[in-house]
Amino acid sequence: MTTMKTSNQESVQEQGQGQEIEISKKDLNRVFWRSFQMEFSWNYERQMNMAYTYAMIPVLKKLYKKKEDLSAALKRHLEFFNTTPHIATFMLGISAAMEKQNAEDKQFDSSAINGVKASLMGPLAGLGDSFYWGTLRLIATGIGTSLALQGNILGPILFLLVFNVPHILLRFLFTRLGFKAGTGFLQRIQQNGMMDSLTLGAAILGLMVIGGMSASMISLSVPLKIGSGDSATKVQEILNGIMPGLLPLAAFGIIYWLLGKGFKATTILIGIAVVGILGAWTGILG
Repeated sequence: MTTMKTSNQESVQEQGQGQEIEISKKDLNRVFWRSFQMEFSWNYERQMNMAYTYAMIPVLKKLYKKKEDLSAALKRHLEFFNTTPHIATFMLGISAAMEKQNAEDKQFDSSAINGVKASLMGPLAGLGDSFYWGTLRLIATGIGTSLALQGNILGPILFLLVFNVPHILLRFLFTRLGFKAGTGFLQRIQQNGMMDSLTLGAAILGLMVIGGMSASMISLSVPLKIGSGDSATKVQEILNGIMPGLLPLAAFGIIYWLLGKGFKATTILIGIAVVGILGAWTGILG
């Protein structure tokens, strides 16, 4: 019996399965409280990455006892991240579940963790911005302003309560929901062998979100004309005929290339300002 038990343990280890590590409610509560730092350390280079990593530290320290494993996990979460801060706990819960799976299963593809983050942060930001900024904040403002204009002290108090009470409750629940959803989902796809498909799909969806953002958020045009009078042809129309959004795509590509070459975000921002000012002054850019 002892020999059979030892053989089974060796078989499990050969398959890459480690000892199960429990993530308690207390651990998730610590992640929840740390999630309030999302906007305090926002930066132009990777935006919410430092706060996201800070929120994950309680879980990562429990999962990874070796210094090199913990270091790799911290570096993994220092990648670019940005979404509506009030809904970020859902992503934190999913990341905690995926890190747990990665710590327990040595064959787990750790790149899937950032792949899922990249694919979900855009859609979640759309939902979060619409609800928190576009709906809840307006309702709170309407209630608070109407009372404040009447000189009622409850105006600012109700504004803070109407906005913050729902958002804090949802932030707390999303931490648990994200972890439970992530754990169950990961177990199913692991059993079905769909992890590679998930990673590929997440990467494709992430690239689609980035492409959509570069087309919609970068405003760049050329107001120059070829010819004179009514027969003059706008250069921008020619570029649009080749491919709509060509200039924003080119600008995004140049910035991406510069980041790959090691240029600092601050240097690139100064360069964008200089090129924008000179382009508008000379009439080349609009």
